[in-house]
Amino acid sequence: MKLPRAAALLVDFTQVLRRHDFSLSHEQVVMFLGAVRLLGPRSIDSIRQAALATLAPPVDRLPEFDALFRAFFFEEGDAVVAARSLPEQDAPVRDKGIQPDKPPEAGDESRSGKAATPTEMLNLRRFDAREENAAIARLNKMAPRALPRRRSFRKVVSKDGEGIDLRRSLRRIVEHDGDVIAVMRSRRKTTIRPIVLLIDISGSMKAHTADYLLYAHALTTLAGKVETFTFGTRLTRITGALRQRRREIALAQASALVGDWDGGTRIGPALQSFLANPRYAALLRGAVVLVLSDGLERGDPAPMREAVARISWRAFHLAWLTPLAADPRFRPETAALKGILDYLDRLGNGGSIASLIDNTLKIGSRS
Repeated sequence: MKLPRAAALLVDFTQVLRRHDFSLSHEQVVMFLGAVRLLGPRSIDSIRQAALATLAPPVDRLPEFDALFRAFFFEEGDAVVAARSLPEQDAPVRDKGIQPDKPPEAGDESRSGKAATPTEMLNLRRFDAREENAAIARLNKMAPRALPRRRSFRKVVSKDGEGIDLRRSLRRIVEHDGDVIAVMRSRRKTTIRPIVLLIDISGSMKAHTADYLLYAHALTTLAGKVETFTFGTRLTRITGALRQRRREIALAQASALVGDWDGGTRIGPALQSFLANPRYAALLRGAVVLVLSDGLERGDPAPMREAVARISWRAFHLAWLTPLAADPRFRPETAALKGILDYLDRLGNGGSIASLIDNTLKIGSRS
């Protein structure tokens, strides 16, 4: 469906932001269009206010955001030059996945990705169908009783329940014409805690991406209350795709949704983009949050540390599973990993499906 000219202009602006490595989700773009519609808009400043409220640019990048806004809506060439001249350490790797019609330049490589060449930075990535291994079979067997659980507000009948089920007791008395019979008791049922998966799909994680998505699909099929997001140069929600029962279909749909496979990443801005969306942030309350990433932040570690702290305050349990921990000699020596250790409930091995499942079941045993 072709967008109206005014709406297409606003969408084009969000694409400009993405080309300059602002992490934006699809829902944020939709919220931006809705906010502009509600505001009128009466002036160009109202469009800017709507953009600030819904697209949530990081505070340290507001000057760059304003420069791009002026450049786009007022065609200030100098502002574009100024925005592009920011130091490399302040800007993540370019997202080549958002320009499908433009061939990648020869010789251009992502410095953040291990063996991640431009020909691998595609909008669509294919995953080989893999046979379920012993780890997945063990998850299928143990998950129903081993996944992290919480007490629900719903009650079920129980002979040794902690309280009287007044509603069911009164109904039973009415059914027996007012005769007083044994009082029914109830207890609060338990239910699997919500799980939020945040999967790093940057070039440095390329060797593990397929296993992570296979794990995410298996967990979604079993637990149900699982929300999955990928982040590289932008944040993408793939929950709907992974709810497909057939694995091949689920992975194919997830591949079509994500546009930044095997590229660069800035973990801090991606997590802050997640928190900036109220609907996403609400998913964290009482949830088990699993971040599958090597934690190798390219830029300033402060945004990553701040985002992880905010996630830990909301979540029931926060685990960071890195493939680097598969090496027995691994120690969190980088500034980014050292900065988040105080906010993590677990820093574990994410080097294989088996290690991911081991950590998941251990979390369940302690909940």
